[in-house]
Amino acid sequence: MKSIVSVLSFVFLSLTACKNTNSDGEQAVTEPAAFQPEWIQEVGADTITFKPDVFYVNDYDAIADGSALATTAIQKAIDAAAENGGGTVSFKPGKYLSGSIFVKENVRLNIPEGVTLLGSQNIADYPEIDTRIAGIEMQWPAALINVLDQKNVQIDGDGLVDGQGKVFWDYYWNLRKEYEPKGLRWIVDYDAKRPRTLLIQNSENTLLKDLNIQRAGFWTVQVLYSSHVTVDGLTIQNNIGGHGPSTDGIDIDSSTYILVQNCDIDCNDDNFCLKAGRDWDGLRVNRPTEYVVIRDCIARAGSGLCTLGSETSGGIRHVFVSNIKGLGTKNGLNIKSATNRGGTVEDIRMQNIKMDSVRTFMEVSMNWNPSYSYSKLPEGYEYDSIPQRWKTLLMEVDPPEKGIPTFKNISLYDIDVKGAQRAINVNGMEQSLVENITLKDVHIQAAEAGQITHTTNWNIENVSLNIDDGSTLKIENSPGIRFSDSLYTSLKPRKP
Repeated sequence: MKSIVSVLSFVFLSLTACKNTNSDGEQAVTEPAAFQPEWIQEVGADTITFKPDVFYVNDYDAIADGSALATTAIQKAIDAAAENGGGTVSFKPGKYLSGSIFVKENVRLNIPEGVTLLGSQNIADYPEIDTRIAGIEMQWPAALINVLDQKNVQIDGDGLVDGQGKVFWDYYWNLRKEYEPKGLRWIVDYDAKRPRTLLIQNSENTLLKDLNIQRAGFWTVQVLYSSHVTVDGLTIQNNIGGHGPSTDGIDIDSSTYILVQNCDIDCNDDNFCLKAGRDWDGLRVNRPTEYVVIRDCIARAGSGLCTLGSETSGGIRHVFVSNIKGLGTKNGLNIKSATNRGGTVEDIRMQNIKMDSVRTFMEVSMNWNPSYSYSKLPEGYEYDSIPQRWKTLLMEVDPPEKGIPTFKNISLYDIDVKGAQRAINVNGMEQSLVENITLKDVHIQAAEAGQITHTTNWNIENVSLNIDDGSTLKIENSPGIRFSDSLYTSLKPRKP
């Protein structure tokens, strides 16, 4: 596969060790190609060639002042391009208000500089489709921009895509205040229907390039059931005018051979997140996320520089994350699941990661967020009268052992973390130890050390923990794992 590299891209791993210049003008040392996974050249979209014809939405009566919906006009331009065998759909300068639009095969949707695509704030302008949300297949509003069951599609441009999501953020928080006292925290995320900004579903050979996206109503970009997709040069800003719940940056969901590079994400949930279904429904679908490269990116505010889960049922494996800078991101590597999810997370490699002002660099949990992860119908509700999505989440995993997740073969190289609240928080289970962790050239400065429980087989080489309060890692039920005293440095006495 030929990688699509933006003007601002970093020169990535060459055949010999070299120095690269990142977007801040700093030099980042990369590893020789011999250390890369063998499959790295296979990820991403092939180069796509489009017919030269250009279809302007303005020729289909699109209003360019944002005063009225232009959805129909934009869709007519897309349909005309598709009927012509392909081409570019574009906009003349202005603001265009739209509900869901659907990009088709061999069509390039270009949002040029001087153009703002505004997402409608009326959920009725996003027709419901069969899709998957937070690990469950269900009916949910289509995204603002959709690529469904297509191939050879490109969406690009230096204009702005503004989801105008605050109305949906407020709706979620109000519904959550209503649901939580009723014992319904587990279902509120599925009942509060909000539009994603961009969805690629059941598609292949698709490129997203140089897009500026802000204020997503829900997830910003979801790549679902798709293969050979490149996401290159996206700038995502979801904390404008508030902090939207569930405004993930880029979600790779049961998809394969995905390349994400040169992106800059500021959001209020996971920055880069890999998912593979949850609970009974995710185990039924049983589709993995695998062969994913995330490189040369910046993660700003958000819950995870690289999050795996919490939807792990189909398995997440063969993931390579390199040359990422985290600035104020809550967690570095964040692996999370629950005891009814199942699935295996394995062959995960992160290298050349620099972070500042992080909550926890390495956060691993097999029993994440119980009030959200475990579904129970409160008294006073009749099973036969509840929506199907409630019934799906209430389905029990049988046998229960099938719901126990597995985490193994995780390697962290060339890590530099400053200003962390906690260095490491890794928690497996008695039934499922976190296995085979490699830390090499890892240096973390944190307020406290943290803990390690129910893990085994750690390989530690050139690791230092500079812990402000003098504490050491609390290690329990982890045979053979020991961080020697020489790995710790602090001006304060160590806690016993």
